[in-house]
Amino acid sequence: MTRPRAASERFVAQLPTRVRSRVQVIYSPILEIKPLPVQVNDTDVRGLIFTSANAVNAAASMGVDRALPAYCVGPATTGTAKGAGWQAQMVGQTAEELVAALLQARPDSPLLHLRGEHTRGSVAERLTESGLTVRELPVYQQRLLPLTSEAEAAAFEKAPVIAPIFSPRTARHFADIWHGTAPLMLAAISAATAEPLYSLGYERLKIAKEPTPKKMRKAIKKLVKHALRVEGDEATD
Repeated sequence: MTRPRAASERFVAQLPTRVRSRVQVIYSPILEIKPLPVQVNDTDVRGLIFTSANAVNAAASMGVDRALPAYCVGPATTGTAKGAGWQAQMVGQTAEELVAALLQARPDSPLLHLRGEHTRGSVAERLTESGLTVRELPVYQQRLLPLTSEAEAAAFEKAPVIAPIFSPRTARHFADIWHGTAPLMLAAISAATAEPLYSLGYERLKIAKEPTPKKMRKAIKKLVKHALRVEGDEATD
């Protein structure tokens, strides 16, 4: 699992029991999330935009006004925002869908997009260019990490390694740091995330049908089934 530890544990806990019982889970976060030492000025803001749960958590720790409406990407971010006390609504599965939905709805502005240092989609810029005033502020940083020693060891074993990848940036980093010889099976949350992975010598690459945890779990389930079949074939050779 390449996500930060808490997010990885939540993802694994939601896998079917049958899947969890058939794999050894190795936690090797290749991205570390840390809040930035910034202050959020929300005095004239009419709403918030969240494109990640990490931004929600950072905003909550900074005491950002919970009375503001929150426009979110995806069910995970929306659920995190609701759990933190915002009246959150999901306005798309992707940044593209969020931009289109907000341009159609035209909510009161200015809006404030709270995000990480590294982001895709140019949400604030595109919305502002289309007449909806949106400011943006990075509230957390994403520091890249190497594989753990346990993950490095697994990379050179004979057993297949299944790696779920959840963002284009972590995909690029994983492609840079993976040098293993184990059969590699990859699950990418989107086509953009899959793109950097094509340079790897993988055995199988599945792209989630939608960029959601639910569809990623389905992709993992299929990869586990394939890995078990591969191992079974080798055992009967």
